[in-house]
Amino acid sequence: MSLLLRASPELVKTYFRLFVNRRAYTVQSMKPHPESKRHYYYRPTERATGEPVRLNDETLRKHLEGKVTIALYAINPATQRCKWVAIDADYKDAMEDLLTLQYHLGQDGVEAALEMSKRGGHLWIFFAQPLLARECRIYIYDLALSLGMRIKGIGLAEGIEVFPKHDELKAGAFGNAIRGPLGIHRGAKRRYWFYGADYTLEDQVDYLERLRKVTEDELHRFSAGKTIPDGLTGRRRNSEPIQARSGFNGHEFRILDHIRSKLRKVGKNYVTQCPSCADAGHDRGGDNLSIRVDDPRFYKCWAGCTKEMIRAALGCPMRYLQSA
Repeated sequence: MSLLLRASPELVKTYFRLFVNRRAYTVQSMKPHPESKRHYYYRPTERATGEPVRLNDETLRKHLEGKVTIALYAINPATQRCKWVAIDADYKDAMEDLLTLQYHLGQDGVEAALEMSKRGGHLWIFFAQPLLARECRIYIYDLALSLGMRIKGIGLAEGIEVFPKHDELKAGAFGNAIRGPLGIHRGAKRRYWFYGADYTLEDQVDYLERLRKVTEDELHRFSAGKTIPDGLTGRRRNSEPIQARSGFNGHEFRILDHIRSKLRKVGKNYVTQCPSCADAGHDRGGDNLSIRVDDPRFYKCWAGCTKEMIRAALGCPMRYLQSA
């Protein structure tokens, strides 16, 4: 298979040093789901104990050689720090936005690596040592907003996404994982490379290793006196507490009472058309919205629509109770 390459122990160790900030990870399914046709990610567990499998050099080697595909978490909840920031953009003209960001980051002396992706690209920034996730996010969001960038989550279904997606995590939490670079995207059946180096594992990793890394003093200076917009702090959960959010009559909002499109059961979830996507002329396949069967308060649009956007499209906008 042409996608399979060899990864030396030295290359694996360099990759680990660049990208791995904790031993938790997810694996992309080799086979697509029979109904959704998507290659979902899952956290591997030990068969005997059910305990999570810890990421090791052997798994990283298999990822780089194309035998498995893993996704990595940015934040280590023990320190609230990350080794990198990844900016994901997968919409029309996404590459133009990423190139603009890359240029302006360069004006600050920040060398960002641009990675190809299926629909757009990822822009990666590396740190000289793990730095506070909150300060990393403040810097990127402030720069993006100053450039008038579209940001997913501020009333928009399309825009850049910043990993890590949270300022901090509780002990034992995971956050959001992103596909580890240089692995094979199972849906696209191809490997995506970084611009700026030849298309070999050795040249790619050597290029990333040689990039200038952002220091803690620099990040302090970049983020000083700045904040993150409330809608992007990553503090909201994907559930709706009954006493915190309600419909017009004060009762618990039940999304299944408002969905008019056809529901399909896929594993533990219902899958259907996202009403917010539909309003924007998207989700023709009718599978962007996932709703948990056992607890429909948990629902998510895989295209990135927020709960506020979904509720508004259903004619039931969220209302938040004020604390005394």
